[in-house]
Amino acid sequence: MGKIFLLMGKSTSGKDTIYKKLILNENLSLRKVVPYTTRPMRDGETDGVQYFFKNDDEYRALRDSGKIIEERCYYTNYGEWRYFTVDDEQIDLSAGDYLVIGTLESYCYIRDYFGKENVVPLLIDVDARIRLERAMHREAKQEHPKYDEMCRRFLADEEDFKEEKIKEAGVDQRFYNNGAIEDCINSITEYIEDIIRTDR
Repeated sequence: MGKIFLLMGKSTSGKDTIYKKLILNENLSLRKVVPYTTRPMRDGETDGVQYFFKNDDEYRALRDSGKIIEERCYYTNYGEWRYFTVDDEQIDLSAGDYLVIGTLESYCYIRDYFGKENVVPLLIDVDARIRLERAMHREAKQEHPKYDEMCRRFLADEEDFKEEKIKEAGVDQRFYNNGAIEDCINSITEYIEDIIRTDR
């Protein structure tokens, strides 16, 4: 039986870069699971790669058909943005191991859906000052920067990833990305390899 490795962390913690590196690691052989969202597509994104981008009607159709495993709704300055995981046959634990990007909340839902023994949390931690600097730099590169939304997301993440919530979710392993991201990637890679080796 395979595992679902769920990569989580606050915005600009380096999740996307770490995710790409882990997926490309042939030794790990991790399979992708593309999440869904109703938020607008950012510059450089492609439908079906970073996310499946859906409008509100398409989201409601999936919800009403019972296909949504977990979802989060963020009340942004530009409307409600939903992020969700769909039971669309992307995940088959008999076929191998998977890597998913999510939040602490989505980890809890996916853990409960697939079973605690099958879902492994990978929490990325970054000092607040470094994270804010990265957020400013990333937003400045957008064609139409949304600094107000960036600030809202930064503060919301502080609430979503409170230490008591992390403890309550049973997440006790974290990886720090305050310096060279390669060091963080190497630590996560070794951790995943140990789990896969032990499980097999």
